[in-house]
Amino acid sequence: MPINIKSFIFNPFQENTYIIYDETKECVIVDAGCQTPDEQNILSEFIESADLKPVKLLNTHCHIDHIMGNGFIYKEFGLKTQAHKDERQNLENAPEHAELFDIKFSVAPSISIKLNEGDKVKFGNSVLHILHLPGHSAGSLAFYNKERKFVFVGDVLFKDSIGRTDLPGGDYETLIISIKEKLFSLGEEFVVYPGHGPESTIGEEKKSNPFLV
Repeated sequence: MPINIKSFIFNPFQENTYIIYDETKECVIVDAGCQTPDEQNILSEFIESADLKPVKLLNTHCHIDHIMGNGFIYKEFGLKTQAHKDERQNLENAPEHAELFDIKFSVAPSISIKLNEGDKVKFGNSVLHILHLPGHSAGSLAFYNKERKFVFVGDVLFKDSIGRTDLPGGDYETLIISIKEKLFSLGEEFVVYPGHGPESTIGEEKKSNPFLV
């Protein structure tokens, strides 16, 4: 079955927010970074114009740039945060980080559904599978579809780069192991949708990413 992917670039951190939907019009939102009313309107207007029904809010991890829109999504669509249990601390620390960056931030709901490696996220006629990829943060997750061969990786892997490991819960060696032993096992043809910047493929990153070759 066809799956559609719509991406948006939101907030001062230029974070990628994704909407994934199929022919049933059910959709999931990955990493809602919409911060301002204008950004929130852009997201909601797309959902309305495409006649979509949001059914799940997924977080690859809960650093502030990836959860700025969670409060709005809960208010607008009644969707609670779904993430790995080890992201609880990042979620709780988000208001403090917002003050540090002088950013207006609507507090995100606590994690209501704890996701783990091996879980399946179902929407419409589609399924996303989950990998746990610690290293950038303790509870970083990737969501992938076997048939369409795509994966949403958050800040684990970027085109020609990798996620930073100097934040709480980060560890360089752990991140490299997560990428090489878990993420790369999906297959070179998988399209990689990162939390920032352009998409890539696993094959391209295995061949040319300076942190991984």
